[in-house]
Amino acid sequence: MPYLIFGLGNPGPGYAETRHNAGFWFLDRLAQIANAGFKLQNKLSSELVRVSLHGADCILAKPTTSMNHSGQAVRAVMDYYKISADRLVVAYDELDLPPGVARLKQGGGHGGHNGLRDIFRHTVDPDFLRLRIGIGHPGSKDAVTAYVLSRASAAQERLMRDSISEAVDVIPRVLGGDVAGAMMELHTVKENGL
Repeated sequence: MPYLIFGLGNPGPGYAETRHNAGFWFLDRLAQIANAGFKLQNKLSSELVRVSLHGADCILAKPTTSMNHSGQAVRAVMDYYKISADRLVVAYDELDLPPGVARLKQGGGHGGHNGLRDIFRHTVDPDFLRLRIGIGHPGSKDAVTAYVLSRASAAQERLMRDSISEAVDVIPRVLGGDVAGAMMELHTVKENGL
């Protein structure tokens, strides 16, 4: 059974560089490493590419739905390829982490993230692996929508992309079944300031 790695974001060039599309940035990096390009699969509400990453069979997917309807795409791809939740990794932007920090998390709630919330509506088992890419918080709940749908400063974007690179570096461990080791490596990078 392949791994399914989903990146969350909003489709279209108008959203491409916004904070909310950090999950897409991560998927683009993985596709770049595999020297592969995404292809539109309308029936699955996604852009997909099947690749071999570090010897593991992987499907990389980006929903073509809006962020708030991501679950429709995740469910469609999981059903089509008969993928269980223990082979699902979802990458997304995280308000509760600062730019420059990425964290892996197994299971848990949706934390108010609308993309995750919709995935929960469409999938039975919430115990999938998440890659949380820190984007920081604007400080006020009322400012969140405008914040996530806008572009980060050059300095913040550089930090976000650096954390994505660090997350890409631990993917071989994830795909090799060593999620605990991947977490330790990724989380130690920032704690030690290396």
